[in-house]
Amino acid sequence: MPVPLGLGLPQMKRYDLSRDVADVARAAEETGYDSLWVFERVLFPENTAQGLYGVPGMPWPDRYRGIADPLITLTLAAAATDRALLGTSVLVAPLHIPFQLARSLASLDAAGGGRVVAGFGTGWSLDEYAAAAVAPFEKRGAVLDELLDVCAAVWGPDPVAYEGELTAIAPSEVGPKPVRPIPVYLAAGGPRAVRRLVERADGWMPVAMGARQLGEQWRRIQDLAAEHGRDRPLRARVRANVIYSAKPVEDRDRAAFHGNVAQIVDDLAAHAATGVPEFLLDLQATARDAAELTDLAAEVYETARAAGI
Repeated sequence: MPVPLGLGLPQMKRYDLSRDVADVARAAEETGYDSLWVFERVLFPENTAQGLYGVPGMPWPDRYRGIADPLITLTLAAAATDRALLGTSVLVAPLHIPFQLARSLASLDAAGGGRVVAGFGTGWSLDEYAAAAVAPFEKRGAVLDELLDVCAAVWGPDPVAYEGELTAIAPSEVGPKPVRPIPVYLAAGGPRAVRRLVERADGWMPVAMGARQLGEQWRRIQDLAAEHGRDRPLRARVRANVIYSAKPVEDRDRAAFHGNVAQIVDDLAAHAATGVPEFLLDLQATARDAAELTDLAAEVYETARAAGI
């Protein structure tokens, strides 16, 4: 059975939000992509001393400048498509008021006919936390836990009631409801985050890290799920941030998913061989415009399918 393949929507500064999102979404669905995805960056600090992923001195990539709002982007895609899932990979949970985010995702699911997949993480940028977070960085895990609680309450039957540190919902009718239970994926790495994943989520949403490392971590997560007596399947969708090159990249200099179409598909095959069942390819960073992104997405998809992926 073919591996489910999703495509990242055009959110970056070079794209025209009013036109390109719908065009790319429609073309991706017609090509055969099973899902459409967004990510979240709310600002690009002039002083990036904190570093990418919190690593001092590691520069932020230019592709993080001027990223469009993820839920608005997904709404545009929902209006232009009929079948593809609409996913977040990921929303930074502490940058959102839990009740409002839960309602927005429910409304999007209702508007799209039951296609939302909610991917959440806790983020790493102190600058983003300073600008937008509902709680200090040190409480990021607790905020994610509360968001999961609030989503379960808001998406469930009325009357909705909840009492938490950030959220107090008196018994109320809250709608609209999702068309079907919204799958929740978590971007989990550390031990506490993995335990939350196993106990509370429907799936895991890592970034491609090399096939060997991915395979080892996926086996550890599955083993932990078995140890905890999890009785429902744990899904996973890997996000591959692709850096495309028209010419092959020399292997000694090449990171995973950096290279031409053949190399990208080779990496996809290696990662799929680990047993992780679903993938998301974000190709927008090196495409010059929406037309090139659409063509590249189609070529990668067709090459992958021809290779039996």
